Amino acid sequence: MADVVNGVPVRPTAEKSTAELVQMASEQLSRLVRDEITLAKAELAEKGKRAGIGAGLFGGAGALAMYGLGAAIATGIIALDLVLPLWLAALIVTVVLFVTAGVLALLGKNQISRAVPPEPLAAIESVKADVDEVKHAVKERSRA
Repeated sequence: MADVVNGVPVRPTAEKSTAELVQMASEQLSRLVRDEITLAKAELAEKGKRAGIGAGLFGGAGALAMYGLGAAIATGIIALDLVLPLWLAALIVTVVLFVTAGVLALLGKNQISRAVPPEPLAAIESVKADVDEVKHAVKERSRA
């Protein structure tokens, strides 16, 4: 019993003409290319998002470093003006700001390194697998 699609009987692949098989292959290849492009777009969007997060963290690190510089300057002034307690407190604040800036910079670097290279690696591997599968199917078809 033949398969039926949309009320139209469909012949098995082995009974189809070469022209019908070429048309089917063309349609399937078009669908495959569209799907691979969609996959590549999704992968590049994810990498772009990671790069944006990394850039934001670097910006935060830069802002805190500026506050750290201001605190270091204030520490130097206070250290010259007052002997110990006030400048020591300002120095502690300065160290905390710079340590926080360093942590944010490392986090930003980590995010950016995860975003590069900006190649859709999963899509590339998928296309290679698809090409291998088509080659295998063509060889099998030619043997039959």
